[in-house]
Amino acid sequence: MTAAFAPSTFDPATLQGNILRGYRLGRVRYLILEVGGQAEDRARARRFLAAAAEGGSAEVPAITRESSGKWAGGARPDTCFNIGLTAEGLRALGVADQHLATFPAEFTDGMTKRAMKLGDFDDSASAHWPAPFDQPRRVHIIASVYADDEGRIDEVQRKIADAFTVLGHRDGRNLAEDKVFFGYRDSISQPRFAEVQDPERSQDSEPVDPLGTVLLGFPNRFEGVLFSVPSPDVLGRCGSFNAFRILAQDAAGFEDYLDAAATRLLAHPLVDQVLEPGGEARIGRGLDRFGALREIVAAQMCGRWRNGVPYETSADAQLPDPPEAAVSLTNFDYSRTSACPAGSHLRRCNPRGGPIVQRIANYTRRLVRRGMSYGPDFDPATRDRSERGLLGNFIGANLGAQFEAVMCDWLNLGLQDPDVTGSNDPLIGANRVETSWFDLRLRDGGSIRLREIPRFVTTRGGAYTFLPSLPAIRYLAGLTG
Repeated sequence: MTAAFAPSTFDPATLQGNILRGYRLGRVRYLILEVGGQAEDRARARRFLAAAAEGGSAEVPAITRESSGKWAGGARPDTCFNIGLTAEGLRALGVADQHLATFPAEFTDGMTKRAMKLGDFDDSASAHWPAPFDQPRRVHIIASVYADDEGRIDEVQRKIADAFTVLGHRDGRNLAEDKVFFGYRDSISQPRFAEVQDPERSQDSEPVDPLGTVLLGFPNRFEGVLFSVPSPDVLGRCGSFNAFRILAQDAAGFEDYLDAAATRLLAHPLVDQVLEPGGEARIGRGLDRFGALREIVAAQMCGRWRNGVPYETSADAQLPDPPEAAVSLTNFDYSRTSACPAGSHLRRCNPRGGPIVQRIANYTRRLVRRGMSYGPDFDPATRDRSERGLLGNFIGANLGAQFEAVMCDWLNLGLQDPDVTGSNDPLIGANRVETSWFDLRLRDGGSIRLREIPRFVTTRGGAYTFLPSLPAIRYLAGLTG
C-alpha cells in the first residue's frame, strides 16, 4: 500500500496484451526459462528483451501488446508472445535488492513458500512437483506463446532458446465447446473494464471494474486503499501480477463421485426434493433418474449446469443448447434466498453482489482468469486415469489481497458465509474424504449434506510472476552487470 499516488495514464501501447484480453487462439506453450549466470548470458537475455519490446526482428519475436490485433483496427495476430518474471528472474536480470524489496512479500517469497495459504499440501505440496518447478530458484521467466498452429509455436521457441535456457515447457489447448475435463463449459465470466471496448460483452450486468483491479498505478475498488507501485517507477507502473498454476484435474474421480452421490440420493427419503418424479427430461435428453441426479449434483457443486447455464437462474432445468437462446450466462446475482448453494464453486470465487460476511469484498477480489487444458481427451465412459488438467493464469494487481484471499478465505475456509465456514470448495478445494462436505440445496429450501468428497484438483507446479509493461521491459533490457 502507498500514501503517495500519482494516477497513471491508460496507454494500451504500453501494456502486454494478455492482461486485459484473452487470445482466441487454439494452442499455448508455456516455456519455463532461466537466465544464465554469466555476464554474457545476462547480456544476451537483455538484448533479446530489448528487441522483443521494440517490435521484434527476424531472430526475436515481438512482445504482443494491448494495442495489437483486431480490437485496435489491425489484423488478428497469428502468434502471441508474452512474458512474466519471477522475483528470482528480476534479480537475475540485475534488479537491485533495494528495488526488489519494494515488491509485495508474497511475490518475493514465491509460490512454494505460500503453500498453506493456497492449499498446496498433501499431494499438492511442492515437494511432489515435477521438474523444473522442483527448483523454483531457477525459474526466472515464464513465457507464453499462443497460436493455432503448433509449427508457429515451435518457431518462436527456437528463437527464445537462443537467449535463455529452456528448463521445460507445458502445452495447452482449447477443448471442444470451450469445456474443461470435468465437462463444464468454461471461460464465461471475466472482469470487464470501461477502457477496454468489447461489443460482445456490452449487455453484461456486472459492474465495470477499474483498471486498478489488474494494473499497478490505477485506482481500485478498495476504499481508501491503493496498491504500491514497486520502484523504480518505470519498472513497477502499469505492471500486474500473475499466479501461474498447473492444475491436474481428476476427471475420472469426479465422475466416480457423481455416481456415488447419485446412488446415495436415490435411497434418501428426501430425494423427491432434489428431483421431482418425472422431472428427468428437464435435466437432459435421455437421462434416467440416476443420470439426472448426477447432473444436479454436478450443477450445484459448480454453480452452473455443464452447458454453462447458471444454476441461480435455472435451478429446475438445464436448458437446451445453445443456452444463450434461453438465458443469459452472465446476468444474474445472488441473494439470501438464492437457489444456488452458498458453497458452490461459482459463488465462492465470485459472490457478485450477494450477501457475504466481508461485505466490502464483493467485487474487490476479482481476478482475470486465463486457462487452457493439457493432457489427453477424456471419455467419461472409460474413465482412464491419465494426467490431464488446466494451465491456469490468475491475474491481478495484488496477489495477497486478490488471489491468495480467494484461495484461502473463500475457497478453502468458506469465511464469506457462516453456512459454509469450515468447508472447502467442492470442485477445486483442498478436500479430504474424512472431513469434506457440501450442502445440496433442496427445492423446498432445505438441504442434504453430501460427504466424503475427495480432492479433484491437485497442483503440479507453478510460480508467481510479474507481468511488466513495455517500458519496464525496456528498463530491464538496459540494466548492466
